[in-house]
Amino acid sequence: VQLQASGGGLVQPGGSLRLSCASSRSITGINVMGWYRQSLGKQREFVALMSDGGNTNYAASVKGRFTVSRDNAKNTVNLQMNSLKPEDTAVYYCYAMADGTTYWGQGTLVTVSS
Repeated sequence: VQLQASGGGLVQPGGSLRLSCASSRSITGINVMGWYRQSLGKQREFVALMSDGGNTNYAASVKGRFTVSRDNAKNTVNLQMNSLKPEDTAVYYCYAMADGTTYWGQGTLVTVSS
């Protein structure tokens, strides 16, 4: 599985961005897809995931502001980010868990700054 993330950029605090991650194969049957992020000097941290059954899980820091979704027709996993804060600044990585393996996208930079 190859994953290609897009949608990052510069946004002001309080703004919104939508990240998208395209899979090279059908995401039907991919057990889990989601997002991690890594800020400068910090370890990569979990952000959100969605199972193939539609269950979701979010980090406490983003719950209520971020929404993860999967589009089986487009083979994408998406992350709608609202009410962005400077502390959301990070490189965001999409991932997929399938066939006992975790696959990672290349990352897309989100910068929240005025």
